[in-house]
Amino acid sequence: MLNRPLKNRLMIVAFAGGLTLTSCSSAKEVAYFQNIEEQILLSEQLKTSINYEPIIGVDDRLSITVSALDPNGAAPFNLPAVSYLQPGESTASVVPNLRSYLVGADGCIDFPIIGKIKVIGLTKLELVDLLKTQISAYLNMPLVNIEFMNYRVSVLGEVNKPGSIIVSTDRLSLLDALAMAGDLTIYGERSNILLIRDSGGKREFHRFDLTDSQIFVSPYFYLRQNDVVYVEPNRPRQKNAKFSQTDQFNLSLVSVVVSAASVIASLLIALLIK
Repeated sequence: MLNRPLKNRLMIVAFAGGLTLTSCSSAKEVAYFQNIEEQILLSEQLKTSINYEPIIGVDDRLSITVSALDPNGAAPFNLPAVSYLQPGESTASVVPNLRSYLVGADGCIDFPIIGKIKVIGLTKLELVDLLKTQISAYLNMPLVNIEFMNYRVSVLGEVNKPGSIIVSTDRLSLLDALAMAGDLTIYGERSNILLIRDSGGKREFHRFDLTDSQIFVSPYFYLRQNDVVYVEPNRPRQKNAKFSQTDQFNLSLVSVVVSAASVIASLLIALLIK
């Protein structure tokens, strides 16, 4: 028979081994970019330039401001200020308009002096160059500034803060969006994240695997305006959703009772071994 010190060591080793196996299994399901070392070896691939500039589409709302050394000469190319009544006030106040242009179904905007301009499919910088060229016929050395007024993405599902995210820059990656949504919950399925994109009136679908570092070279890694990111629940979460709150409470109670019984059985076995 084994002496008591040896038995105790064997029990400790078995317990530690069980914890190690459990932690390894959890890490494989939760850790991001698990094969990053493979991608480091392909560093040239990771250095490939990916175009992240958003493309102008139908129903986009653009803020366009024209300026020049001659402010009076630039004024006709800007939308005028508007007057409106503030709630509870009897006199109108004049405030600068947001200078927003809605891209129509034909992909065009109506620009002052110049008229209708087709903007669909252009990047912001391409539209800046186009406007500069056309405005230069009327104004010396014009400066054009363009911003998206509707650049937002939605993150839904198993994240800590689901909802719409207003983007103030032209560059937003999938990881940025997930970070702004508070990261995935422990119940989020990290290997099957869905991206839904409206591209020219057609729906595009793409799936990401956060455990695979290949996402860094994906053409969908950088998001566009109105993209929707959905994090679906993992299998344990889906199974739990099938039960009512009462059922879940009963299952939790049974789990506690079983755990307590296991501890008591372990203590009895230890006493018998003595």
